[in-house]
Amino acid sequence: MSLPKHDTMQRLIESGTVAVMRGADADALVKTVEALREGGVTAIEITADNPDATAMIEAVAGSFDDEVVVGAGTVLDEATALDTIRAGAEFVVGPTVEPSVVDACNRYGVLVAPGAFTPTEALSAYEAGADFVKIFPASSGGPSHLGGIKGPLPQIPLMPTGGVDADNAGDFIRAGAEVVGAGSALVPGAAVESDDFETITENARAFTEAVDEARSV
Repeated sequence: MSLPKHDTMQRLIESGTVAVMRGADADALVKTVEALREGGVTAIEITADNPDATAMIEAVAGSFDDEVVVGAGTVLDEATALDTIRAGAEFVVGPTVEPSVVDACNRYGVLVAPGAFTPTEALSAYEAGADFVKIFPASSGGPSHLGGIKGPLPQIPLMPTGGVDADNAGDFIRAGAEVVGAGSALVPGAAVESDDFETITENARAFTEAVDEARSV
């Protein structure tokens, strides 16, 4: 793994949680990221299906420097991967294993985390050049499913996403996840709409505490 990718991986692990921002409010974006950072979540994933996703990535990358690591999510093809990388994405996440996306990220030294659900898919993603494998949807199998993958494949860094909340985040970490991804459980739309950034900070703190506690065991 190249040094920049290694640094990005360490920053994701240090955050413990990746905030998946789908349907993000562009006007509230910076304040939302500030609220997450205050709660200890410093890894931000802007999904590519957001309108003006590249502009959002640029805004976060330009506002927080090294305080926050920003990436792109729901990346389905090489063209989208390249667009988000040019916008400043430091990592790229997808819901499925798309070799062209993995190849593009490796070509430019950007950390990539394709999505998989089975051991075969997880190994295929890793052999294709994935740095993390996103176990998705995590809620379908739960922590025991992730642990079942991690057992015979301990070399693969796993990031469960989809249905992860503050109550089960620690269970996923104890099952073998390096980091967890969370969306609405971390950044509820109602909180953003009402400018209730304190709730977002509290949610981030709850995730951070759950991950830290699980890691300390």
